Amino acid sequence: MAKPYNIREYCPNDYRGVLTLWQQTGLGGAHRGDNEKTIALSIALGGKFFVVEDTATDTIVGTSWMTFDGRRLHLHHFGIQPQLQKTGIGTDLAIESLAFAKEKKIQVKLEVHKDNLKAINLYRKLGFEYLGDYDVYIIRDVEGLKG
Repeated sequence: MAKPYNIREYCPNDYRGVLTLWQQTGLGGAHRGDNEKTIALSIALGGKFFVVEDTATDTIVGTSWMTFDGRRLHLHHFGIQPQLQKTGIGTDLAIESLAFAKEKKIQVKLEVHKDNLKAINLYRKLGFEYLGDYDVYIIRDVEGLKG
C-alpha cells in the first residue's frame, strides 16, 4: 500500500509551506535567518533539503535541512507536523536524510533541545551518540557586533 506522503527534495515553490510548518513546530523563521536565499545557498554549497509532502493535500508536513560546512553535515530544522508525529514519517525522513550522508561519506551532527525526548529517542535509535556536555552559543544579529 502506498504511503500517504512523499519525501522529496525541496524546490523554491515549497517555501511558503515550509514556513507554515516551521511556525507550527517552532523550528525556524526570518528571526533565525531562515529565508529562500539561505536555503538555496546551502544547497548550492553541498547541502540537501528534504520535504515531506502529504499526497492528499499537497501540503508540506515535514522538513529535514542538511547543511555542509566542508567537514561535516549539520542536520537542521528536522520536524514533522505535530499531529503526524509518532506515525513513522519522522523515521522515514531521517533514514532518507542519513542516506544522503552515507552517499557523501560525511559525518552528521545535530543539535536538539534537551527536553525534546521524542526527537532524542529517534536520533539515538538511528545511531546518533551524545557528544558531551557542551553549551551552544550563537550570535544572530551580526549587525550589532562591535568592530
